[in-house]
Amino acid sequence: MRRAYYSDKISDFLNRSEDEVLGKLAQGNEFSLEQTQRDAWIEEIHILKSVLQPYTGSVYFEYSIPRMGRRIDAVLIIGPVIFVLEFKVGEKEFPSYAIDQVWDYALDLKNFHETSHHSFIAPILIATNAKADSAVISTTLHNDKLLIPIKSNKDLLPQVLSDVLSFADGDEVDLNFWESGRYQPTPNIIEAAMALYSGHSVQEISRSDASAINLSQTSDAVSEIIQFSRDNSVKSICFVTGVPGAGKTLVGLNIATKHIDKDNDLYSVFLSGNGPLVDILREALARNKVQKGKENGQKVKKGEVMSEVKMFIQNVHNFRDEGLIDMKKPPIEHVALFDEAQRAWDLQQTANFMHRKRGHSNFHASEPEFLISCLDRHRDWAVVVCLVGGGQEINTGEAGISEWIESLERSFPDWHVFISSRLTDSEYGTEKVLEAIKRRQNVNFKNELHLAVSMRSFRAEHVSLLVKQILDLQPTEAQKTLEKIKEKYPIVLTRDLAKAKQWLKTQARGSERYGIIVSSQAERLKPHAIDVKSPVDPIHWFLDGKEDVRSSYYLEDVVTEFQVQGLELDWACVTWDADFRYAKDNWEHFSFVGDKWNRIRKPERQNYLKNAYRVLLTRARQGMVIVVPSGDKEDHTRNSEFYDPIFEYLSQIGFDII
Repeated sequence: MRRAYYSDKISDFLNRSEDEVLGKLAQGNEFSLEQTQRDAWIEEIHILKSVLQPYTGSVYFEYSIPRMGRRIDAVLIIGPVIFVLEFKVGEKEFPSYAIDQVWDYALDLKNFHETSHHSFIAPILIATNAKADSAVISTTLHNDKLLIPIKSNKDLLPQVLSDVLSFADGDEVDLNFWESGRYQPTPNIIEAAMALYSGHSVQEISRSDASAINLSQTSDAVSEIIQFSRDNSVKSICFVTGVPGAGKTLVGLNIATKHIDKDNDLYSVFLSGNGPLVDILREALARNKVQKGKENGQKVKKGEVMSEVKMFIQNVHNFRDEGLIDMKKPPIEHVALFDEAQRAWDLQQTANFMHRKRGHSNFHASEPEFLISCLDRHRDWAVVVCLVGGGQEINTGEAGISEWIESLERSFPDWHVFISSRLTDSEYGTEKVLEAIKRRQNVNFKNELHLAVSMRSFRAEHVSLLVKQILDLQPTEAQKTLEKIKEKYPIVLTRDLAKAKQWLKTQARGSERYGIIVSSQAERLKPHAIDVKSPVDPIHWFLDGKEDVRSSYYLEDVVTEFQVQGLELDWACVTWDADFRYAKDNWEHFSFVGDKWNRIRKPERQNYLKNAYRVLLTRARQGMVIVVPSGDKEDHTRNSEFYDPIFEYLSQIGFDII
């Protein structure tokens, strides 16, 4: 893949005319060329021609960053340094958003471009008309050869290049080797949705190393099942499993974006019962399309974009309600992809809701059974894709995946069934029902339907295993896993929330997102200014920038497992309350009612609470800080005896303490 609109050796670039370079840039541009863009390119070409005379190396204009859906204005390879240049032509200031922008580009190369990992990378923000007499050259606390963004105007730029080259040491970057390097991104789910919706393939926005290659294989396997079902006029259901963060949602979005045309019989819909995830993805896609329209000189109305997006990503409950209007009419879609299918409602929860909210007093189907029945109305073919997370049921009435299989046994004997070979694992709770379904015809177990490697953390793939070992009370095994990941994926422990906040701020670079997440049962964190009952809009929390007090960056509002499930942060602060306590090699479960903690005794509610902490502890892509408060001997609801054993248990696993 050619990543830049124009690339050349510096010597050849200097010998080419301005018009020739501009023509190449215009040729590579996929949008109509606006005068402002043309003028900016001319200024950038002029500046670089004037400053690059002393150097050899390569220059790349408009270098693609598909994970972010953007392009770097210019990349220079000179000596041992990769320079990342962001130009703000005519700008007299250095806007904070632009500093984050150039930092993000540099981080993207450092983290995801394999031949940039070990080189010095210097992000430079060039506000052409700003006042700048000198520049500071320094690395970050991470000590990974990524420099702190350098502010420059056009006159200072020659000195900046010279100073950076004097600062950096090491061998020259091999240009052929660098250009041949694979781009192996691991986008968060919001970035992935935007990239897929904009037309990028799953291969472009995902890693291609052997450990994660089954993301493409799983997508292909699901596509083959869809094609098989259409070609043979049969109805099929498939169950895709995966560890937390492995890309199950990404597989669903990939299939849905492939078949987004309503007039095509392969038209698909992505469904989720996770309300915050649906709202955030819709808003992110709409904002992104409006912004892209502005950048390309197009007037795009957000309302019109949102209408399109709402057809593509739907709340499963709205899809269900539409199916109630006419109980015989099939939906427009032949393919429905259900994210977090294990969270669909059981019969009792569905019947209660239908009676209270929809006026159906004799509703006799669980949500899985009714949703399959909607697709079963098609006379020719249909496919249901269940994206399944193990050990992630976190709310009353969530049926787990066994209800889907039992529904097939009860009511849909002719459906073909394709099952991940790992659905037999204990965390899915399907052992008994799978034994029964094996006896029917047209049941296929497929290895390709399991995503075995977490892609949430590009720094450490074993975080989900570590969390499982912690929650399963396996400290010795957890110690060994921690040793494998701690250099790349820092996890620290503290009893001081202020220290935790400061740690987050020092770790995050550019627009890397950080925030505080807590259990929905964590009701005695109020003395730390954490109130789980305080309403939070997850759209603002996850999407808005550092200047917005409602965003995660402000570290004022917190979200719980219900708002964060299915989503990610770069750096997370997990604040642990006395709802989930360690005691004598066991977990004790509590809820706060009135003025005291009450023991939770129902096994299913105990499981929901354990899963809540599983969700919280697997949200961070790059690292996390765990806060276990010290408690207060004068407050019977925050006795230190509740918290000390938790802290001691986590300490013995080997987390660094701050």
